[in-house]
Amino acid sequence: MIQMNITRISLGAAIFVLSALIATAAEPFKVGIQTWTLREMNFDQVVEFALKHHVKYLEMIDKHINPKGPVEETKRKKAILDKNGLVCYTFGVAGTCKQREENRKLFEFAKLMGIKLIVVEPGDMAIWDNLEELVKEYDVKLAIHNHGVGSPYGNPETVKKVLAARDARIGVCLDVGHVTGAGFDAAKVFHDYNGRVYDIHLKDKKVTDNNGKKRIDDVKIGTGDANYKGLFEELRKSNWNGVLAIETDNGEFAKHPDDYVSGAIDFVKNADK
Repeated sequence: MIQMNITRISLGAAIFVLSALIATAAEPFKVGIQTWTLREMNFDQVVEFALKHHVKYLEMIDKHINPKGPVEETKRKKAILDKNGLVCYTFGVAGTCKQREENRKLFEFAKLMGIKLIVVEPGDMAIWDNLEELVKEYDVKLAIHNHGVGSPYGNPETVKKVLAARDARIGVCLDVGHVTGAGFDAAKVFHDYNGRVYDIHLKDKKVTDNNGKKRIDDVKIGTGDANYKGLFEELRKSNWNGVLAIETDNGEFAKHPDDYVSGAIDFVKNADK
């Protein structure tokens, strides 16, 4: 496990910021990381990992920053991120419920952190009523995350019905791996959401026939069935300026994420080649 040394990290922050600026200029898209990928680490180790790989943009899970945790703890962690030039640009997938005041805690956390986007996946469609009210009150966007077949938003048509009925600040967190595993073309899905994709989970899946049953494996980005060539073309055509958040569901990759993350960064850097 990585041993955290805040002092050493802080001293390296200036170098990191310069390196990140250079890397961003060289990359066709903004690359971040969904910290589910780093689920074997604690918050301090996530900070060190991000600095090591020059990843500025973090999408946090509640293990690393709990949106319903003590305010002072949130402020402490935000100060560490700020000191090291890191940005928690969103968090999720955040749990939601039918109680508006409980959901309000998510928006208050976003306000405290300076976050303008929350990733959600409500299990009950009735929850959208109070979420939409909070979106309008706080002027914070929501992005619907999709899991695979059988999940509430596994079919893009279901997502489009939600979008059609709701405020324009309610959009999509497109999980490329899951939408691919469900049998859809990520480029077409992005296009058909018509400008409502606010976040992307950079992931890949390989679908094979396993004795008559479909097997879906989480693989290194660029080695699976995801139509990344087409997706990147769509991103360019739309001048999409969101974050591609590197993520993996593969437990082995999560235990040793360095190669996985480095490979994903290189894959995006070479997207124009």
